[in-house]
Amino acid sequence: MSKKKVSLKWALKQYVWPRRKMLSIGLVFIVLRSLAGLVLPYETKNLLDVVVPSGNTSDLWTLIFFVAGAILVQASTSFILTKLLSVEAQLLIAQLRTQVQKKLLTLPISFFDNNKSGALVSRVMSDVEGVRNLVGTGLVQLIGGTITAVVAFVFLLKINAMMTLFVFIPVGLFGFIALKAFGYIRPIFRDRGKINAEVTGRLTETLNGVRVIKGFNAEAQENKTFEEGVGRLFQNVKKSLTATALMTSSSTFLLGMATVGIMGMGGYFIMMETMTAGDLISFLLFLGFMVAPIVQMSNIGSQLTEALAGLDRTQELMNMVEEDDPEVRSVVLNKIKGDIHFKEVSFSYEQEKEVLHNISFEANAGSVTALVGSSGSGKSTIAGLAATFLNPSSGKVTLDGQDLAHVNLSSFREHLGVVLQDDFLYEGTIRENILFPRPDATEAQLLEAVKGAYVNEFTDRFDEGLETVIGERGVKLSGGQRQRISIARALLANPKVIILDEATSNLDTESESFIQKSLNMLMKDRTTFVIAHRLSTIQQADQILVIEEGSIAESGKHQELLDAKGRYFELYTYQSRI
Repeated sequence: MSKKKVSLKWALKQYVWPRRKMLSIGLVFIVLRSLAGLVLPYETKNLLDVVVPSGNTSDLWTLIFFVAGAILVQASTSFILTKLLSVEAQLLIAQLRTQVQKKLLTLPISFFDNNKSGALVSRVMSDVEGVRNLVGTGLVQLIGGTITAVVAFVFLLKINAMMTLFVFIPVGLFGFIALKAFGYIRPIFRDRGKINAEVTGRLTETLNGVRVIKGFNAEAQENKTFEEGVGRLFQNVKKSLTATALMTSSSTFLLGMATVGIMGMGGYFIMMETMTAGDLISFLLFLGFMVAPIVQMSNIGSQLTEALAGLDRTQELMNMVEEDDPEVRSVVLNKIKGDIHFKEVSFSYEQEKEVLHNISFEANAGSVTALVGSSGSGKSTIAGLAATFLNPSSGKVTLDGQDLAHVNLSSFREHLGVVLQDDFLYEGTIRENILFPRPDATEAQLLEAVKGAYVNEFTDRFDEGLETVIGERGVKLSGGQRQRISIARALLANPKVIILDEATSNLDTESESFIQKSLNMLMKDRTTFVIAHRLSTIQQADQILVIEEGSIAESGKHQELLDAKGRYFELYTYQSRI
């Protein structure tokens, strides 16, 4: 994963330049607003030095209407700016979130195994938000503020050059402090995103596992863990607040001292009659218009720093290598027969910790291969390799003679179906969950899958039938009911290759009899890999592979393995006694 920081130049090119027309319009309005704002200090001098001494009420009314018009322009342009640029910024955030979510789903299973779901949600939803300061009013205000400061500076020079140059000493000092502060704050903002993601991830896990937490009376333990995470987040925020407070207090002190100096110098020049009272008031107002954008720039600079820190993390994710790399996976499958062969396949989750050792076997089209063995022996790893969720460390897995490592994953997974031990169900209706792989399926196809998996056996008893809402992760259903919905989903997908990972483990005896019939229907004419602890469910398999410590200890049909009186015989007789 790249740790390279995102540069402002890159961010401008990537996000600002494509929106240059919209931002240019915004800049025009910012300039209009800035120029309208300069009318008040300019006309104040005119009021005090010309209009009031003349006693001409007509000129007074003209001046008042002119200033009021300028204020109206300021208010109107501010409204248009917010509507124009803030909406554009929110559109960009929405687009970025979509891009990041799409990228996430292209990453390999191993990435999700190593990252908390809550942390990934934070990366999708929070990290991109700072970009609004690039495309929204922030950057345009920075440019507009610079223009305002330059114009005000010209007027200040015209009124009194000596006083103007005096002001530059504290302003320069403030600029130096602000630059140093931004360099200090950026890594803090970057760490904040990471800590926030961790805390969010833990909270998500806590809420998902609330039954286990309550079951083990572990509320206090979870509260402590969350409190520690929130504490780390607080310490991070405290660091950034310290730097921000330093900038704010520096600006207050330095610019305040500049104002004191100006008052002293201005008073002296009025006494010496080289300045008028109108000049001094006008100078102070123009000074405010020059200094305000500079202070505002420090705030915007802080926002831009936060935006770049978020983009750092977003770019890390966007630069990751996709699972379905088109340069490597160039073979596109159309129709498949379903012959899957493992040829001396080894696999490691971590370097030097091999979990499969030179596995070789053939699973011919339409056959059922059962994987049995003790927990942690490597059964699920073999199934993961067959499903292309994992890639071999050495050797190869082929489908109809094609090396799966070079096959386009989308084209293969169109022909793949999975039924897992803890299969995932969305919060929604039973109908929506079954239609998940084929939303455009006909009612007849849906009902065929429903009957094939015996889902109608329990939905017929529900008032809402298939429209019954099942709750988050299907909590309102029994394990057997959830499993039957998963099998109906696989039936509807009509795949050529099926992975059944402990598909009957959650079932009571009655449900198992229903499921066994539907599984037989599901496996018919499909290349099937079955992982099952209940050996009674795999007696009809074409071949049974006994996996022990990452190797094939035995292989053969049920009766052959019983006759051999090896490891399978031990497992079977042990289960028969239970």
